[in-house]
Amino acid sequence: MIVLASASATRARMLKEAGVSFEVTTSEVDEAPVKARLLAAGAGPREVAEHLAEAKALAIAAPPGALVIGADQTLDLDGALLDKATDLRAARDRLKRLRGRTHRLHTAAAIARGGKVVWRTIASPTLAMRPFSDGFLDYYLACSDEAAVHSVGCYYLEGMGAQLFDKVEGDYFAVLGLPLIELLAALREHGAMAR
Repeated sequence: MIVLASASATRARMLKEAGVSFEVTTSEVDEAPVKARLLAAGAGPREVAEHLAEAKALAIAAPPGALVIGADQTLDLDGALLDKATDLRAARDRLKRLRGRTHRLHTAAAIARGGKVVWRTIASPTLAMRPFSDGFLDYYLACSDEAAVHSVGCYYLEGMGAQLFDKVEGDYFAVLGLPLIELLAALREHGAMAR
């Protein structure tokens, strides 16, 4: 049995389209205090993503032998962690801040079994946002509606958000929110899928 400890429709869609049979049980990890504690201790965006992915995997009480997948993604702009925008106005400010600059997405995944993390990985693609005009930004936000606030970077690369970029380096699936190829290999290695 495989359990996805995430409410992310994108992560669930990726697993489903890859042919993985799984159940969704949303993790109740309160991210804000965990992030605050980690950042106060000197952790960077990468470490925050790793820790949260593991915490989410461990937070689910699954049946014996089940594999629980936890995942998290942080946005790293010059070493600073940026959280999700709270509304479209904040999304506009976020995109103006990212415009013409390069940032990283740290996408961590972990698998827990029997209350222990048995596998973990992280991918950190680099994205260079083009210097788009204010007019394009207005158009993009009008077309995106509230969807822009559901992603840490205020974009979905698999949709119109692709128009925001000049260059993307690294794992495409990790940009979407899950290092899928490595995760599939781990699920096979742990006997949850055919080899």
